[in-house]
Amino acid sequence: MKPIYVLNGPNLNRLGKREPAIYGTTTLAEVEQICRAASGQRPVVFHQTNSEEKLIDLVHEAIDEGAGIVINPAAFTFTSLALLDALKMFEGPVIEFHISNIHKREPIYHRSYVSMRADAVMAGLGAKGYATAIQTMLGMVGDRS
Repeated sequence: MKPIYVLNGPNLNRLGKREPAIYGTTTLAEVEQICRAASGQRPVVFHQTNSEEKLIDLVHEAIDEGAGIVINPAAFTFTSLALLDALKMFEGPVIEFHISNIHKREPIYHRSYVSMRADAVMAGLGAKGYATAIQTMLGMVGDRS
């Protein structure tokens, strides 16, 4: 059974400490536990990186190994055409996930390059919303392996 890739971009390693009024107090380690618990029998590959290059490499890995991608690209959402190009090569479903409601924030956060490829976009559910993203992805990948 192919895994779901959960990929997290820059500064998400600081969850729980970084702007808790926006991102809450849940840590990235807790997010990983949430994802693994929500996935049931489906394996999860969970990564965080502050590097655009590494995030693209992880998408490339998912192209070869993954059933679906849940991605919180953080700031790369709004800046990275290279990430968009990598995601366009992935044939399975992609969910773009944001902890905060990016549309309620400053205008610079309103244009997502990743949304041009994503099959679904989730925003504003908080860190615990990763469980909803995983459950949705399970339905999207169905019995594909």
